[in-house]
Parts: sequence; structure tokens; C-alpha cells
Amino acid sequence: MGWSLPYNEAMASTVLITGVNGFVGKHLARELKKRGVKVIGVGREVSLAPELQNTLSDYWVCDLTHKAAVTKLPLKSIEGLISLAGLARVGDSFADPEKYEAVNVGVLANLCQDLLGKKLNPRIIAVSTAAVYEPNQPLPLTENSKLTKDGSPYAMSKLLMERSASQFRARGLELIIVRPFNHIGPGQEEGFLVPDLFAKLRAAKFSGETIKVGNLSTKRDYTDVRDVARAYADLALAGSLDYDLYNIGSGKSVAGQQMLNLLLEKTGKSGQIKIETDSSLLRPNDIADIFGSYQRLNQQTGWKPLIPLEKTIEDFVNSFDSSA
Repeated sequence: MGWSLPYNEAMASTVLITGVNGFVGKHLARELKKRGVKVIGVGREVSLAPELQNTLSDYWVCDLTHKAAVTKLPLKSIEGLISLAGLARVGDSFADPEKYEAVNVGVLANLCQDLLGKKLNPRIIAVSTAAVYEPNQPLPLTENSKLTKDGSPYAMSKLLMERSASQFRARGLELIIVRPFNHIGPGQEEGFLVPDLFAKLRAAKFSGETIKVGNLSTKRDYTDVRDVARAYADLALAGSLDYDLYNIGSGKSVAGQQMLNLLLEKTGKSGQIKIETDSSLLRPNDIADIFGSYQRLNQQTGWKPLIPLEKTIEDFVNSFDSSA
């Protein structure tokens, strides 16, 4: 594809991806294999996602929230570990904050504890979120920006995960934290802005139908999931890194309305659907604008976002059947 960059010299020849059957995991597995890396995946699902059957060297079924199960994993062969397993839907976190904390902190902690016990030290990429930043501060958000003290249960669970990671780093593990901003693209399921809007458009079968939306004037930082996967791979395979924390984002913000306009265009429904704001979908105190800086990551690995937003939305729409 025209937006590929030369790859870093691979440091790790075998990389383990937890949560490999998920949205990001599938793209990351393909990215690593493309670089000649042996990819092993871990998931709770009994079988590997069909589209990854020819991508992984091995697939291990494991509930990573169970310490005893984690100790049975043959981690000796692993030279890199990218921890994607966790809960990511912000809205759902309000209904069960204890579950989000248990999973998002426990998965990484169990893996790290096992690695220490087995005296193993692969490079670990622990995926946090840019939602840990206090939104009311100067933009772009950098790795040195202030952290939130009253974020969503999802954001707070990731902050606790980061603190746990710091403790394991102090005990000798090579542990890199990444804070991605919003990522979108083919395969993303409902529970996030783009797939939720798309589902409403698909449900509007006839011209003139009305769909209800929330506040689409707010602006957020969106990066194609394939660019995000490339960033994770760059960090996992880099020969050396000067920092233990990296933002991953586009460096700019886009309004929800622009996302809807692109979806309307790519589905051929521009001018056919009526849009109505539903007050029940509005979030109180919703922040008007958020975007981050990827300068540190760029300086370290040369990474920058390459896939245009229009291409991302087009590929997302095309990943569904043409009847959308």
C-alpha cells in the first residue's frame, strides 16, 4: 500500500499479543507478520478468529484474569508482549467500575508477576488510553500533560493499570506504556462513535428517515487502527527506547459531524437522511476539543499517521456488505 514506511530492525522475533481476537489485535497480528515476526496470540475465545487462521504461529486459550491459568502459559519463548486484553467501552464502565478495574489492572499484573517469577524479561507494551488526561488544559496533550482525577471508571482503571506497571518496572521489567487517542477503522464494533453512527445509517432503509444523534460538534483525535497497530509494532521492535511512555494519535481533532458527513458520503446517503439531536444522548460537561501530540513517538521511531480519514471511513464502510 502506498502509505507504508520502512520498518525498524526487528528486535523481537516472537511477539505475544493478548486480546488478539479483538479489533486492534487482528490488525496488529497482520502488521507483525508482515514484518517477519512470529506472532502468538492469547484470547478467552475457544477458537481463533477465522480471519487470523493463517496469521498466527500459535493460539493459546487463557483467561488472563486468573493467576493460576497465566502461570501455565509457556512464556519462555516470548521476546515481546503487547497487552491488548481488557475492557474498552467507556459507557459500560459506569455500570460496573469494579469489573473494569479488576480486568484492566489484573490482566497485566498477572502477566508481569508470572514473568518475574519465571525470570523472563520480554519488552512489554501495555496499552493504556489518552482518556487518562485531564481534558481542560492546553492542547495538544503531551506525555507531560496533567492526569485526570475524576475521569470515567474506564479511565481510572487505566490509571491504576499504569501505576501497577510502574511498580513492575521498578522490579526490573522492561515495560512501555502507550496512551492511544481514539482509533477507528475496519472491524470496529458498536459502542464507539463511527460504528454507532454507521449502524443508525444502515437501519435507515428509506430516504427521508430520521436518525437521532448526540452532540456532533465536539472534536476528538482519531487515528486509523492500522496506523495504531504500526505504532505498537514500532515500539515493540525498536532497538532501544529512551522513554517508558508514548502518546499515539493524529495530532489533530475532527468533529463528530465530519465523521457523520463522511459516513453519509461513503454509504451514498448524503441528503437522504434527516439528522435530529436527541437530548438523551447528550453528555453533560462534554469537552469541546481534545487532541494529542505524537512528537515523542515520531522522534523515537519515525512513526506518523499515514492513512487519511477519508480512506479509513471508506474501508470501514466497505468491510460491511454493499447493502449498507
